[in-house]
Amino acid sequence: MPPTVYLLALAVFAQGTSEFMLAGLVADISTDMRVPLSDAGLLTSAFAVGMAVGAPLMALMSRRWPRRSSLTVFLAVFALVHVLGAVTTDFGVLMTTRVLAALANAGFMAVGLATATALVPPNAKGRALAVLLGGTTIACVAGVPAGALLGELLGWRSAFWAVALVSLPALVAVVTSVPAGKTGNPAPAGRPSVATELGTLRRPRLLVTLVLGALVNGATFCTFTYLAPIVTDVAGIGSAWVAALLALFGVGSFLGVRTAGRLSDTRPLPLLVGGGVALLLGWVVFALAASIPAVVVALALVQGTLSFAVGGTLISQVLYAASDAPTLGGGFATASLNVGAAAGPWLGGIAIAAGYGLRSPLWVSALLVAGALVVGGAAWAMVRGRAGGARPAVRETPTP
Repeated sequence: MPPTVYLLALAVFAQGTSEFMLAGLVADISTDMRVPLSDAGLLTSAFAVGMAVGAPLMALMSRRWPRRSSLTVFLAVFALVHVLGAVTTDFGVLMTTRVLAALANAGFMAVGLATATALVPPNAKGRALAVLLGGTTIACVAGVPAGALLGELLGWRSAFWAVALVSLPALVAVVTSVPAGKTGNPAPAGRPSVATELGTLRRPRLLVTLVLGALVNGATFCTFTYLAPIVTDVAGIGSAWVAALLALFGVGSFLGVRTAGRLSDTRPLPLLVGGGVALLLGWVVFALAASIPAVVVALALVQGTLSFAVGGTLISQVLYAASDAPTLGGGFATASLNVGAAAGPWLGGIAIAAGYGLRSPLWVSALLVAGALVVGGAAWAMVRGRAGGARPAVRETPTP
């Protein structure tokens, strides 16, 4: 694997820390800003909306920019808006900084995915993706719990300052290591046009995979956003242990991404079907037994593993299905996952605000995964039932 891919993962670590860290900070932000918990949870949704909208738009904007310049600008903006978020006393401004940070993150991820997959053989997209997403999982293991611990000791604003500071060495790494090649036109002969890349969205296989990615990631973020109050108020575990539980979820996410990296290029269907069913059962058990500390601890690890194994595999399938959209393929994948990341916390917040209690996000997560299994099963049945057999919604083997 080219060293540049690992250096891109360093920047993804800083961005992943920002995206996930609110799971340990929403309660403190709610108290400090004097807003309801459900409103504070929408900060995660705002970030995800910015990612979902920004990924394809930023990818289109950066088609004519050198890759290194694109990545540098996006990462610099990302760091600056975290400084603004750290000093503001207005919840509306804080919400705006989350959207701007998300737009910058979306642009970075879209160009970063295109860069990483362009540096590896065509049948190694899943492995390159696993390395890049490794930055996110390390953020879950170390960055997010560290943010929660900082929030506990020094207040939630310190976590925003920390993300800005961690972004600086990542910025240096991008400037010094990423090739200065173009992301798009003027481009080498054979580079598809914008219209051609956008045309890939008409493919049923790609559309189904995007929907599945949104549903599965919606389930992940629905519970993850409210994991801290679930741990403290439902399971009765002390707030000092929240960081440890978030780290355990992060360990699971790392294991899940590693699993996806090993199998998503060659055996995606068994991983998606088996992992999807296990994920659904896990959310149901979590909801039923959320008051039992031992179960919460165990399922933080298990559900982190399953969520990222299934989610990572779906991202790789998007990249395979959009292989002739090298600039926008990463944008499609990023947008899909962040539609889910926006909808999940929003739906969980609605359930909590409606009076269904802090277990309700767990049930919403279960329903979202059940929906993914229904959609995937229906799509597979339609493909299998067609005379002549159209291509399935997931890739069985990579194209050399």
